[in-house]
Amino acid sequence: MTARRFLTLSGFLLTLSACAQVPQISGSGPQLTGPQLQRVGQRIWQNECGGTVEGLTSWNMGEDFASLGIGHFIWYPQGKRGPFEESFPPLAAFLAQRGVQVPDWTHGPCPWSSRSAFLIDREGPRQRELRRLLGETVGLQTEFIIARLQRALPKMKAASTQPQLVESRFQTLLGSPEGAFCLIDYVNFKGEGTAPSERYNGQGWGLLQVLEGMKAATPAAFADSAKAVLTRRVKNAPPARKEQRWLAGWHNRCDGYKRKL
Repeated sequence: MTARRFLTLSGFLLTLSACAQVPQISGSGPQLTGPQLQRVGQRIWQNECGGTVEGLTSWNMGEDFASLGIGHFIWYPQGKRGPFEESFPPLAAFLAQRGVQVPDWTHGPCPWSSRSAFLIDREGPRQRELRRLLGETVGLQTEFIIARLQRALPKMKAASTQPQLVESRFQTLLGSPEGAFCLIDYVNFKGEGTAPSERYNGQGWGLLQVLEGMKAATPAAFADSAKAVLTRRVKNAPPARKEQRWLAGWHNRCDGYKRKL
């Protein structure tokens, strides 16, 4: 009988590409099979893009930025900034460091100035090139997201009034495949929760806030806390953003955290 190969989360970072090492997550990582690790990327892609190649280049109604890749990484046009952390330029740099041929025009600001300009050019050569690039680098995009999780715990502990509780819940979740997926997906979905700009009425909606609000260190409790945090965000959001339209979908995504990986 062939021995079943297991990889830690940090080991996955070396398996996805034969490249430079990245820092390990504090503490022990979960034991994940190769297929489970593939499903992490596939489920993020499904959550953000419906699992479609077409969804790899998107610009949501009411937003001031393009959303690209399996993680809907944010890319702002020239002269525009918002409260949310820009993540596509770091991804482009990360892919280039891994030896991927990335178009030169991806290293500057988003070339489309508005959603309407983006949609008009949807079948243009640049978006077709982006979809091809992003469709071929799903593993590396997953690695990029996991690397963000690696950096999250020290930031969250520094920002929390309950650092030991946050670390305990983080490490407990990290100890199971389903718990690890909660952390990986949510930090990409709504961030660490440490940026002062990512607040409505002084209240954040990131991973830190979810961990602090959990009733137990389980994926089900994580899902319930995430739904409560996102409901609070919508209540606090400026009326012009009309965030209520997204809440049902956000809650459905959180309910998925209760499923087996």
